[in-house]
Amino acid sequence: MPYKDREIEKQYFTIGEVAAQFNVAPSLIRFWETEFEELRPRKSKKGNRLYTPQDVDIFRTIYHLVKERGYTIPGARDMLKQKGPQLKEKIDVIQSLEKIRKFMVTMKKELDTIGKAQQG
Repeated sequence: MPYKDREIEKQYFTIGEVAAQFNVAPSLIRFWETEFEELRPRKSKKGNRLYTPQDVDIFRTIYHLVKERGYTIPGARDMLKQKGPQLKEKIDVIQSLEKIRKFMVTMKKELDTIGKAQQG
């Protein structure tokens, strides 16, 4: 039976990794932890924050509401309490569509480049 590689998923992310993923300062993440009870990362024995993939998903939802949709912090807090799971699904769909759009734009540019090269 051949050995099959499986993708290893990270169990925990540091605050720096989460900040880099969303291009925000770690201080913003710490601030949002005080404002949103849903965002509660584990802490190591040293006191370093350890974010699970679920914590990152919660942060992504908060980021989407506050930074991309322009909600106030109290507004985002209310939205999370009212429509938490539904909201995550919507955000996942939006992100998938954005990836598809980016791919399509890239393909269009490549096709335009090929078309110009053939004409010239």
